[in-house]
Amino acid sequence: MELVENKVKQLTEEYNQLKQELSDVAIFNDQQKYKTISKRFNELDEIVNLHQEIRVTESALKDNKGLNESESDPEMLELIKDELQQLEQELAEKQRELVALLLPKDPNNEKNAIVEIRAGTGGEEAALFAADLFRMYSYYAEKKKWKLKVLHSNETGLGGFKEAVFSLEGKNVYGDMRYESGVHRVQRVPDTESSGRIHTSAISVAVLPEAEPVDVQIEDKDLKVDVYRSSGCGGQSVNTTDSAVRITHVPTSIVVTCQDEKSQIKNRNKAMSVLRAKLFDKEIARQEQETSSARKSQVGTGDRSAKIRTYNFSQNRVTDHRINLTSYKLEQILSGEIDEFTSALKLAHKNEMMKTD
Repeated sequence: MELVENKVKQLTEEYNQLKQELSDVAIFNDQQKYKTISKRFNELDEIVNLHQEIRVTESALKDNKGLNESESDPEMLELIKDELQQLEQELAEKQRELVALLLPKDPNNEKNAIVEIRAGTGGEEAALFAADLFRMYSYYAEKKKWKLKVLHSNETGLGGFKEAVFSLEGKNVYGDMRYESGVHRVQRVPDTESSGRIHTSAISVAVLPEAEPVDVQIEDKDLKVDVYRSSGCGGQSVNTTDSAVRITHVPTSIVVTCQDEKSQIKNRNKAMSVLRAKLFDKEIARQEQETSSARKSQVGTGDRSAKIRTYNFSQNRVTDHRINLTSYKLEQILSGEIDEFTSALKLAHKNEMMKTD
């Protein structure tokens, strides 16, 4: 814990310096500086206060150990023993929490996100499950007070989605949604199944941090842009003008499409947002593979070929295979109650980082 103590000492000095700066009324003349310092101060405040709590717990633990050595009454010894056990558990939890707070934060966690849902194996049933997950994320976004905007969708005649792409804007969107990337599997009896057999279908989810133009440089010469008439269910035309846009990034062969708007310009802008996010995500993956083992872990890697979660309707069960977490609240989860999974996945990711740090 010597490294932790040295780090906390350094951060405490920074904390006291920022506290002094914030006490100077002149700082309010520069609102941008005030916001930056306040944000950093609040981050350090959590660390400093937790470290002080650890000191108090350590002191209480020391006092109880002293009582344990001097006490002779059996009943009192039993009480002291229970108190010691509780304090030791509390101290260990707080120390783990402190180490987690000291880990470097991913700056992308605060970004907005672009989410892609695509039906995989299972035909129409996979498309219907894609629509179920789209609704699940819509409910989750509503609970988190995020703004959801559909960028592109390809619906089927029965109300499913072959593909749905949407953006999420709000606080810490990518940090909460990043662990949804991967293959989601559903096991249930489809409405179209007369014999009552359970079918297994799968869809893929990709969560990308939204990139600003300054994050990714895209040259016009690297783009191939095609325009065409948008189509709806069954391929029928839903627009009489060539408003749909398909953009191919030639160097990477990444293709994005958008047809939800009636305006070609709006569709192109949306498609470019998705393309920037894909290129940004590709660059993040390359950097992480070069500099760390973070992407080797199943948690938080964004590995879209990995089966991450199974939704079993007959057993009312949802299982996340990365952390072996099972919940028997399928209906609530599909209604957007996925915090149980996102919180556990965040904690697992932090634990993985602590092992490799």
